[in-house]
Amino acid sequence: MSTDAVIIPERSGTAFTLSKGALLTVIDPKGGQVSDLLAFNAEDMREVISSGRTLDYAETITLTTGNIVFSNRSKPMLTIVDDSVGRHDFLLTPCSIDTFLHFYPDLEPHRGCFGNLAEALAPYGVEPDAIPVAFNCFMNVPVEADGKLRVLPPISKAGDYITFRAELDLVVGLTACSAPDSNGGSFKPIHYRIETES
Repeated sequence: MSTDAVIIPERSGTAFTLSKGALLTVIDPKGGQVSDLLAFNAEDMREVISSGRTLDYAETITLTTGNIVFSNRSKPMLTIVDDSVGRHDFLLTPCSIDTFLHFYPDLEPHRGCFGNLAEALAPYGVEPDAIPVAFNCFMNVPVEADGKLRVLPPISKAGDYITFRAELDLVVGLTACSAPDSNGGSFKPIHYRIETES
């Protein structure tokens, strides 16, 4: 069974359950927009995606089709089964009010993806301190030879997408990112679609 795409309005977030075996496609409908993704084991919300485990086991920071997102307990949680972009980030934490105070002192502070995820995941029992580094779909964070990180506009074009297969029953948090640099200075919605076996 396939569902129609769901819209996440700009600078907001949502949370939902995703059954084992289901496909989650995150879509950038207008291009150049980041989406922060979190996943928790629905049977034990203390188990959550882990940047450290995933990058260690993949032996690369460039995750794309065929790579697995592992949990803090080294279990596969999501497998990337299709990716039209090939450039995502799993190094940087969700933007927050503190991010705005640090990087954008002249702009009005925004609660960012961290605040949006905290609100969306609260009904599932997730407290703010349990929010880890997110898988930042479409985020463009090159690492220079000297180790310096840069945040550049996404290379995703209108309609680009990344599709994950759930390897466990999950609770997923998903945003349309709020940080100016991450999104090339503008804010746009994110779409997602869930496909399950009939």
